[in-house]
Amino acid sequence: MRLAAVGDLHVKKTSQGQLQPLLTPVNDHADVLLLCGDLTDYGLKEEAVVLAKELTAAVRIPIVAVLGNHDYESGQQQDVCQILTDAGIHVLDGEAFEIEGVGIAGAKGFAGGFGRGTLGAWGEPATKRYVQEAMDEALKLEGALARLRTARRVALLHYAPVRMTVEGEPVEILSYLGTSRLEEPINRHPVDVVFHGHAHHGALEGRTSTGIPVYNVAMPLLLQKFPDRPPFRVVELEVVVKPASAAGVRQPPIGSKNG
Repeated sequence: MRLAAVGDLHVKKTSQGQLQPLLTPVNDHADVLLLCGDLTDYGLKEEAVVLAKELTAAVRIPIVAVLGNHDYESGQQQDVCQILTDAGIHVLDGEAFEIEGVGIAGAKGFAGGFGRGTLGAWGEPATKRYVQEAMDEALKLEGALARLRTARRVALLHYAPVRMTVEGEPVEILSYLGTSRLEEPINRHPVDVVFHGHAHHGALEGRTSTGIPVYNVAMPLLLQKFPDRPPFRVVELEVVVKPASAAGVRQPPIGSKNG
């Protein structure tokens, strides 16, 4: 199974025709396309419509996505998700998706810092709410990972779970680019690979404390580092597909209940 991953597309209302030439090559390089958030620039319905048209025109393989902080900017994230879902894109927010023996657990994630610098829930109520958001996102990821029963497993995020892949950004903003709270469920429910975006000037690769590879696939970073290549990262996973396995199970969109 060849997985192509990219994030931070930042599609605007004026982006029609700009994304297609960048993503059309993915059909020859991968079996699944993973999108790591910040798919739109201001989280507008109009931007999501442009994005959906660009993706359906360019990409013929299944697409699995999570949203990013930009997709929440205008409070229209439900509409953005619905537009993408209607276009056949599987948007995950604490859900799991399985395709041909590979399980994908997806969540947006949140900020909060890394290691000893991780913000704790102490002091003002506003600080506690901030930390609770990070914990809630980590619990979403953990729940999705716990539901996977596949031999091969992938964690799909927008925010980074390790500091290593955000290094290169200004040190003042590192704590806003991810949190170690996202690393904890990944280490408890080991995966083969983690993809995230958000850090446009970070590092391409890192690892969790248990050695799980983490890839920063923000499109601006990929275009900068590999200007002569299509802007997505491809990772191959060896899978054994059982004869009765389904091609995929559609998951409910953001805001729906899992029962």
